[in-house]
Amino acid sequence: MAKIITVFGSARQEKDSPEYMIAYNLGRELASAGFILCNGGFGGMMEASARGAKEAGGKTIGVTFDRNGRKPNQWIDEVVHIPQLIDRMLKLVELGDAYVVLKGGTGTLLELAAVWEYVNKGIMREKPIVLIGDFWQRVVTTLQEELLWEGIGDCTKIIHRVSSPRECADFLQSAMNNER
Repeated sequence: MAKIITVFGSARQEKDSPEYMIAYNLGRELASAGFILCNGGFGGMMEASARGAKEAGGKTIGVTFDRNGRKPNQWIDEVVHIPQLIDRMLKLVELGDAYVVLKGGTGTLLELAAVWEYVNKGIMREKPIVLIGDFWQRVVTTLQEELLWEGIGDCTKIIHRVSSPRECADFLQSAMNNER
């Protein structure tokens, strides 16, 4: 059965932005690697990654919530509608067999923090968490340096940073194959 990769990222990226193209290429790479792509189902990087996945012949899941009548983007195959934003985030976490975090704002930070905390606290089993690029590196470094006092060691050891969508797909294929 195909593994589901939940992708978190900004809803505000325009089609001509470099970030949109990274998300698009990520969707293509994940679909080509045989993964199902799951995201928040709306615009920006969510649209880009779903579009890339669909154009590569993949399957997509969009987890939407009530937001001023917004509709899922056209590249979503299966819509899972959750009325409340916080419950939507929990559903995105629940569906993922792994997580990819792209550039984003406070919503993306909340999603990254939730997955990270659930694994750190043993609320869910360890699953790959991949950051593409350097955008989140200062957050990771700060936590690595400052939170050793919690007594759990390096809480950042479960975070993997890659430079490109291709590297991300390769890492996830390797990580997911080693789980079996």
